[in-house]
Formats: sequence, C-alpha cells, structure tokens
Amino acid sequence: MENHFYQPFDTARRENSGRGPGDDYRTPFQIDRDRIIHNSAFRRLQNKTQVFFAGEYDFYRTRLTHSIEVAQIGRSLCHRLKRESPHLSDGFFIDPDLVEAACLAHDIGHPPFGHTGERSLHRLMTPYGGFEGNAQTLRILTRDILRAGRGMNPTRALVDGVLKYKTLFGEVADQKNHFLYTNQADWLEFVTEGRPFPPALSPGRERNQFRSIECQVMDWADDTAYSINDVADGVEAGFITPGRLEKWAENHDVTASGGSVITELIDAIRKDRIEWLTGTKIGEFIGAASLEEREGFLSPETNRHRFRLVVDPVIDEVCRLYKGISVGLVFRSRQLQQLDRKSDLVLTRLFEALAATYVAEGSESYRQFRLLSESEEDAIDRAEEENERARIICDGIARMTDGVASRTYRRLFDADFGSIVDLV
Repeated sequence: MENHFYQPFDTARRENSGRGPGDDYRTPFQIDRDRIIHNSAFRRLQNKTQVFFAGEYDFYRTRLTHSIEVAQIGRSLCHRLKRESPHLSDGFFIDPDLVEAACLAHDIGHPPFGHTGERSLHRLMTPYGGFEGNAQTLRILTRDILRAGRGMNPTRALVDGVLKYKTLFGEVADQKNHFLYTNQADWLEFVTEGRPFPPALSPGRERNQFRSIECQVMDWADDTAYSINDVADGVEAGFITPGRLEKWAENHDVTASGGSVITELIDAIRKDRIEWLTGTKIGEFIGAASLEEREGFLSPETNRHRFRLVVDPVIDEVCRLYKGISVGLVFRSRQLQQLDRKSDLVLTRLFEALAATYVAEGSESYRQFRLLSESEEDAIDRAEEENERARIICDGIARMTDGVASRTYRRLFDADFGSIVDLV
C-alpha cells in the first residue's frame, strides 16, 4: 500500500540520480539506508568509544552496537505509533526505513574517544570553524560516502532527519556545540527548499529545536538507548554498585519517584537482572511516546513537520535520572577522567603535528614531512585557505578509530614504536 505521508518534496535529492520511480525495487529511503550500511564510515564505528574504549572488553557497547540499538528502537517507535496514534494509518505513517537510516547515521561523524574527542577537536578547530559531531555526520553523508567530494546524494527527508541542529557556527556567541559548519548553509537551504527561517526560529535553541518528526523519533531512540544502556555498561564494569548508587542518591535531590527507580536498579543489580531491566525500560520508553499535531513554516510542504513527538514526563524524568547516574558514577569517575585526559593529549598532539606540517605556512616543519595519504595531500594542495586545510586534517583525525589514533600517535611520538612496514 502506498504511503501518503511522503511526497516528492521529501524524496527529492540535490542531484538527479537518472533513475525513474520504477527503476529500483527499493524505496528512496531504503536506498538511503543501504548506502549508509555498506560503507567504511559506518564500519569504523565498531572501534569507536561509546562509554569505554573500544576493544577494552568484548561486551561493552561501541558506537556501532549503540547505533544498531538506536535503529531497532527507532523502528519499534514507528511501528507502535502507526498502530496507536489516531493521526496515522496503514496508508499514512512515519517510514521506519527512513527512521532506521537516520538512526544508523546519527553518530557516523563522531571522532575517536567519544565525547572527549569531540570536545578536543572543537577546541582545536575553533579558529577554523569548529567541530561538531552532527555537522560532521552531514559532511560525511554529503561529501565522503560513495563519491569523494559529492557524498551519497541523500534524500531531503534523510538530511532533515539527521539534522538535530540548524544553527550555523558563528551565529551564536561562544558556541561549544550544537551547530553546523558555515559551508553547510546550502544543505540547510536544500532542507527548506530556500525558505528563510521565520524570526521566531532565531539561531540557537529555538532553531535547533525545529526538527522533523523522524529526527525527533531518532533523538528519543538515541536518548532511550544511551541513558539505559550506559547504566547497564556501568553496572557490568563495576562502576555502578548498590553502595555507590545509595551514596549518589543521598548527595542529589532525588524525587520520590526517582528514589523508586534507584531502588529498582539496586534490586536488579543484586539479583543479576540488569539485562532484564534494560529490556523492560526500553519497552517503557518506547511506550511513553505519542504524537500531537503542530504548525510550522514547513508543515504546508511536508507532513514531516506537522507533528511533534510528546514524551510522558514521568518517563522523561527517568531518562534524565539514568543520564545523571551515568555522568556521576561513570563519566566523572577518576578512571575515565584519566583516560579522557590521555585522549585529549593524543588528539591535541596529532592535530598540532599535522597543522604544523600542512596548515601553518610559517611553521618550521611546513611541508617538510609527508604524514597524510596521497588523496588527502592532493585535497590540501587544492585548498585555497587555511580553514580548508585545517578541515581536511580534522576530517582525517575524526575518521580514525580509537586504535588507529593511538597507533598513529605512537608512530609519530614514540621512538620505540613503528617501522617502515607498519600499516596505519
């Protein structure tokens, strides 16, 4: 049955693919999803940090397993909304393939070493236009996947589905995150088909909250996956214990309902039922979402902007509580902070060495060494400005897995590591 939720406006691509509607057995959104799955940028997520360093143990989540979990939750949300929402029907529903594509792609731009890596690269790239994981995801989809410099030619709906943020770098003072790169303004224009944002959607929080329904579903699926599963990994790693949970709760303003959530978690730890609790909570989070109609400046053009995802405030509080537990007992632990310090050092020294060689023309080591691949050096040679050269270096570092970044660091700075036959 045809899905009337989507129109040609949604399936449009910036470049004409040359194919007609009947030339492929797949829908446009299935093509988007398949192009994401079958590329090296997606595969690299298997060796990028989610909470704990990739490869440290075989059962912790990586960016890849996290993305797969987010995709499963996103599809389940679509199926439940189609069945339960009075706004949807068999011929009018949120496409689960489109949501799956957005979920699989949502972390594809993240650098090595998790959020620490993202913060480090932003600090280093601030003079050159900043670094943001969501902006880097868009850069990969539209420049790197399938065709160098041209990307995978995604549908308008997929671009909108991954764009959590629609503010450009520099539009808000002292931006630490939540922006797109300035040279991605043309993709914003593609999403809106050239329609300017109304004054009410000013740069910053207001504009960044303007999201398609698929982006909202992806974001709640992401919140569901990492708030619950980060706690589960923290329990498995021994960071979250009954005693530490009780002490954490004593030092925080936990509501009565929050106290019952902590009691439930402590009971699951003691009975070794964390995986059971994880599955139960994911089901509750999926069941907490519903749709309500809204009006926006793009709603006349697409049903994707006619609806808002509403989350039960009780479950939203549980989500925030789980995040707080992970931050307090795992991410701010001495062990992870020490590793974060090392990660920051690795990326800082890598960037500084590459910038001195390829960006800073006055540097003593400018062009004295060949540290990048031939294709990267060719791109740098074509770049006309320092910002462009720095961005190419940043792309190369962001592309690295945890292991590649560590090995590259050792090859450059450890005199006892590496030989001419080593592969990066």
